[in-house]
Amino acid sequence: MKVECNQSPAISFFDGAAIKAVDSKAFQQRKPYPWVNIPNMLTPTALDELRATLPDVSLFERRVAVKRAFGQGYHDRYILHYRPGVQVAPIWKQFIEEIHGKTYDAFVRRMFGLRPRRRLVYTLEWYYGWQGCAVSPHCDARRKLGTHIFYFNTEEDWKSDWGGEILILDDQKRLKAHSGPTFDDLKVGASIDPRGNGSLLFRRTEHSWHGVRPLGSPPNQLRKLFIVTINVCNWQVLFRRLRGKDPDGYRITKAA
Repeated sequence: MKVECNQSPAISFFDGAAIKAVDSKAFQQRKPYPWVNIPNMLTPTALDELRATLPDVSLFERRVAVKRAFGQGYHDRYILHYRPGVQVAPIWKQFIEEIHGKTYDAFVRRMFGLRPRRRLVYTLEWYYGWQGCAVSPHCDARRKLGTHIFYFNTEEDWKSDWGGEILILDDQKRLKAHSGPTFDDLKVGASIDPRGNGSLLFRRTEHSWHGVRPLGSPPNQLRKLFIVTINVCNWQVLFRRLRGKDPDGYRITKAA
């Protein structure tokens, strides 16, 4: 993806010292599955500019009561799936280009212990949640190596008593990934505050349960995340590619 000449001047998105400080061995050995909450990965300038230019909710698809497999509860949300041609601010296009660049690629490969030539495919989405939205406990699809969630709320626009924490859940190796437990069936291993300059990286396993309890925010307040999904090139990804789709099943369109 090329940055057009009429875009905003390039800025530094990732803080090199913050990235270097993340211990990949500790990440890989963490229980109940590999995860790490990374502070200050974005530079303050990048965070401020990205937060100020988040896509307007009018661009999003509103998903409510969409049936999920295995009897799992709903994942209600506004979702904007990035594809070439999606109209987002120039600074966001620069950030997306940076995600596909060498610095982020090296970070992902170090964290997951991947060889240099292992092919990865990223999919990118913005998620906004409103009052009552929840993410039922689930493990991600097997094509997903991991997920990296960037937070875009502040302590000023999202109060702690509104909820919204990302829960790292522990099934104590009792459940199959293709099942539909409730929050009461799982132990909370960690509760991640999705505010400020932070991001959550976790690895998909057969027991990487996670979720978000129903939001208790006022009707006009949105919980805002940007999510990088790290996909491996398995048969499902390759088959979708042959059909002109990305790993999430969205048709790939050319930029205007």
